[in-house]
Amino acid sequence: MKRAICSTMIRTLSVTLGLLAATVAHAASTQADFDAAFAAAQSADKEARALKNQWTTTEQALADAKKAAAAGDFDSAVSQAKQAEALAKASIAQAKEQETAWKAAVIH
Repeated sequence: MKRAICSTMIRTLSVTLGLLAATVAHAASTQADFDAAFAAAQSADKEARALKNQWTTTEQALADAKKAAAAGDFDSAVSQAKQAEALAKASIAQAKEQETAWKAAVIH
């Protein structure tokens, strides 16, 4: 009998912890979340600019992120900032790949 009660308590505790974790995972973004995401995006964008391969879509995503943050929509702002960071990182990868890829196109 004690084992059944213990087993039930463990299952109940597991379900409760699972629900709590799901709730935390879906918590609304904050100004601090936005600040961190935006700083990371700006850093990647700065690196892309230094490589002379800054994409205009990155700039637009950064502007959209700022606009959403100004309106208090931090979920959207964080999403846009992360999108901007991904775009900047893709432009960095493109620039690095193109540093050597052009050699293959040269007629020998």
